Amino acid sequence: ATVAEPAQKCCTENIQPFLTSILEELMGPVSSGFMEVRSLFDKEVNEIIQDFQKTNDMTRLKENVDQLMNLPSNSVKMEPCYLKVNLLQELLQDLKSRFKVYHIDFVIQRTQNFMQELMENAVYTFEQLFSPSCQADSAKVATTIEKVKLRVLK
Repeated sequence: ATVAEPAQKCCTENIQPFLTSILEELMGPVSSGFMEVRSLFDKEVNEIIQDFQKTNDMTRLKENVDQLMNLPSNSVKMEPCYLKVNLLQELLQDLKSRFKVYHIDFVIQRTQNFMQELMENAVYTFEQLFSPSCQADSAKVATTIEKVKLRVLK
């Protein structure tokens, strides 16, 4: 009872007024990282479409889709996504001194884990939606891939 009122006052005066601006500041790198994940998925699927249009080879298409399934664990390709979130390191340093925010690396790592999970979900959904269509007429495959990609990105 003796702590509640001073704690409430402290939060109301010293923390709450800054929460909106802090959230906006942190969301920049986070949003940028997730947009990079989306862009990477889009780029990889577009490459599959272009390769299929050149070769019209269903075996190669299946290999390319299998490679797409490994995208979330491909650290080289995912690195640009992760780098966008590393900007949080600088932003959180300021928060660390002002609000005693610790475990900055944990926040960045969890965000990167969520990015990897998002990519896993995207490639899994793509594979599930595209797999039944793989038996279709090869003339319609590129269009089907594009439709599935757009559905996943939606």
